[in-house]
Amino acid sequence: MGRHSLPDDAAHGSTGSAPASARRRTVALATALVLAVAGGTAVAVQRGLLSFGHSCAATAVRLDLVASPDVAPAVAAVAERAREQKITSDGSCMDVRVTARDSYKVAASFTSRSRPDFAVWIPDASMWVDRAKDAAGSATIVTAGHVADSPVALGVVPASAKALGWPQKTYTWAELATATAGDDKVRLGAADPAHSATGLLALSCIGKSAGRGAEAGTRTAALAKVLSQRVSDGDGQVAGTLGALDTANSRKGNSSSHTSGAVVLSEQAAFAYNAGHHAQGADQGVRLFYPKDGAPQLDYPYTMVRESGMSTDESRAAMRFLTLLGDSESARVLAARGFRAPGQPVADALPSAAGGSSPQPYASASADPPSAQELQDALGMWTITVQSARLTTVVDASGSMAATVPGSGGRSRMDVTKASLLQALAQFTAEDEIGLWDYYRRLVPTARLGDPSPGGRTQRDKLSAAFAALRPVPDGATGLFDTTLAAYKEATSTYASGKFNAVVLLTDGANEDPGSISRADLVAQLQKLTDPSKPVPLIAIAVGPQADADEVREIARATGGVGYQVSDPADIQAVILQAIMALGQAQHHG
Repeated sequence: MGRHSLPDDAAHGSTGSAPASARRRTVALATALVLAVAGGTAVAVQRGLLSFGHSCAATAVRLDLVASPDVAPAVAAVAERAREQKITSDGSCMDVRVTARDSYKVAASFTSRSRPDFAVWIPDASMWVDRAKDAAGSATIVTAGHVADSPVALGVVPASAKALGWPQKTYTWAELATATAGDDKVRLGAADPAHSATGLLALSCIGKSAGRGAEAGTRTAALAKVLSQRVSDGDGQVAGTLGALDTANSRKGNSSSHTSGAVVLSEQAAFAYNAGHHAQGADQGVRLFYPKDGAPQLDYPYTMVRESGMSTDESRAAMRFLTLLGDSESARVLAARGFRAPGQPVADALPSAAGGSSPQPYASASADPPSAQELQDALGMWTITVQSARLTTVVDASGSMAATVPGSGGRSRMDVTKASLLQALAQFTAEDEIGLWDYYRRLVPTARLGDPSPGGRTQRDKLSAAFAALRPVPDGATGLFDTTLAAYKEATSTYASGKFNAVVLLTDGANEDPGSISRADLVAQLQKLTDPSKPVPLIAIAVGPQADADEVREIARATGGVGYQVSDPADIQAVILQAIMALGQAQHHG
């Protein structure tokens, strides 16, 4: 896995978790590898044969370079200086042509047969280089140094920042996410982790900060589900979502309302945002929270993507331009656009302009870089959790659901179950489809939560009202088997391609209907209805001590689903999300 913390650099000093001597050796080896392969350039450098100060030769050496859009203007400015000042590489002028491209798009373009139309690539993070190497299966992609740093932080609009205690109060990543994701007055946003290093690094840090174990994983997935409602396609759009909130629309799940009061972004993006809003007054900027458990870094690796195919002149020009990017004048150009110098202490003026203020730990805002596996796990969790779902929910309305839950203040099983279902409903987006059955009856047909319904309401509104209206039927028996079969037949016949389809069954008892089919018949019919190409797993949750856990597990397994038992109905929300993650991962890897 490439580095995401304060990077090694061929032209700057460096700091980080590894010993300084080890970092210097790493940089020296990487640089020597690039130069040695490029026609003995390393020897030329050692012997002073590379002339960096001669007048231009008749023909300039062209170097095509692709850079992340945030750093591309600064790199282009340095390239223009090289042209204007006739800075040379081995006596020849350098014609460095800089093109801005999104890092995720460049990484996706690499295959074993790809022939890049550029020689040097500066993505915003080393994770994209690792992804390109995996895709291309080539050792010719070599990182020779790093151009800049920018820590990932949380930008908050002034009013919300004040409410969160900025700048005096500091938070961990998990605490920040919890404080902002579920608050309608703040609402956390981010760039899509599938397209954004900033988004993925933050998501990985949130998961790590939340701790280990199923409970922590479920909490992180719940935060991811909420975050998905305020996700931008890429880093270029996320800062633009900051502003005043339309909380009425956000509560209704209106997907057209994307305004956020807090967003995950880099320090440099916050710097640029504040610079653009400076004329509107200090209250229009963003305030930065730097997590006290460390901020991952965007590290802007200077990467040779077809090193073995470059001519000696190209290789020397590439290394000369890396050196130029590291000189004092280029450092000023980068700092003027909000970038930190790799491995160097940061002056207070830069984070201050980005919205940072003491005692926020901006001076020591480095975190250990996530490993390749941690990033892969975070991306996998994100992909599964935010995938649109189609759920048919079946709730036991038998008389036993009126029993009081110990320690709940006198609330019944049904009361606590309804509250947990309403909490779970709030985590789903307008694109998710959810319906409701109680025993023997379909109460709300399964449909998109954002779909309109009569009276100006949405499917979400209808479900909320239906959940709230659920009542135990006095002396009602548990018609478990017939209802499960009926709901499952409908769910499989209305399968939605591209979504996670499932039936969620909640019961606090065994089947009590003497006229229903047997358990063996139910299992056999469910197995016949199951189609591996169109999976509809049953998530069966036995609620309370009287529920037959073995029975619901057997029924669930017949569909490729899972069965759970919870003693407290308040745990239903977490169990549903845990099951979606587990089954989604199984389908993803299957």
